[in-house]
Amino acid sequence: MDTRTASVGQGSAEYLEQARINRIESGLRTIKQCMPEVYALIKSRAEEVGSAVYALVRRGLGGEPGCFYAFEAGHVVGQPAGVIEKDQAELGSFVACFGCAYVCIFGDLPPAANAGGASGAH
Repeated sequence: MDTRTASVGQGSAEYLEQARINRIESGLRTIKQCMPEVYALIKSRAEEVGSAVYALVRRGLGGEPGCFYAFEAGHVVGQPAGVIEKDQAELGSFVACFGCAYVCIFGDLPPAANAGGASGAH
């Protein structure tokens, strides 16, 4: 017989926090091991604007919409704004059909120190 109280069950704050931490750690492993272009872009953006990039990545991997979303080589991580989790893989496949090798979307970041058009977007 299960003698645990409801406070340590699957709906408890501790359980939910541990699940969020596990999602973040799993996402970071996936990025580092399987998504080299995304990983390089994250590091590059962090060099430009600082550690806010890493905070957005962790928030997105933890399930917060609109902070960070990426896919590469069939791997999908993060949480895009307005797209529910079950549709993420389908979205990744759809965009890949149009020739995108990878996609990496960040939420609001501070402006880059070299914001004079270095990104190529004018």
